Amino acid sequence: MTTCSSSSVRAKLFEAELKRVQQDAVDVTLDPDTAHHWLILSDDRKQVHCGEVRRKRKLPYNPKRFTYFVNVLGEQSFSSGRFYFEVQVKGKTDWDLGVVTESINRKGNIRLIPQNGFWTVWLRDGSEYSAREDNKIKLSLKSAPEKVGVFVDYEGGLVSFYDVDAAALIYSFTGCSFTENLHPYFSPELNDDGTNSAPLIICPVNQTE
Repeated sequence: MTTCSSSSVRAKLFEAELKRVQQDAVDVTLDPDTAHHWLILSDDRKQVHCGEVRRKRKLPYNPKRFTYFVNVLGEQSFSSGRFYFEVQVKGKTDWDLGVVTESINRKGNIRLIPQNGFWTVWLRDGSEYSAREDNKIKLSLKSAPEKVGVFVDYEGGLVSFYDVDAAALIYSFTGCSFTENLHPYFSPELNDDGTNSAPLIICPVNQTE
């Protein structure tokens, strides 16, 4: 008789879960009106990186624009249902990803916690993965994700992050209460003299049965 280890069973469950949420894939593009002035967006608005020179580009004032953190939002917003998108993070040492409420503070320093409208995970120094609820939660991952999937169930109060290639769950925020539009959230973080120059890339989702 053949038996399966608990780890292999969990892996198969997460693989099935990932395939299921990928069916809720949406097309996300970056909103240049929200992009911090150090950020450079590709023409198709699918890629973002931080410029090497930290100087203020001549951009029109916009109340939606981030002026403190090097962030940019997705142009699309969601106020119901389920949605999913994937972002390539390969080659980066620092990044932030997640979803945020439309009314977040875009002009000052703020803690990236759900109470302030942020549901995020991030990487620092090439190996330190964290999420933030009331306190910072250090995440222990078996491998470094090169593509991260972000899934939201609005009515279900769930935000989950996946290592797409490993078909593994990174972290889930549960019991969330959403009352306004949510936007995809991206930060490529600072260029760091070229060591973190790789872009964040919104990828097409491979929806497999």
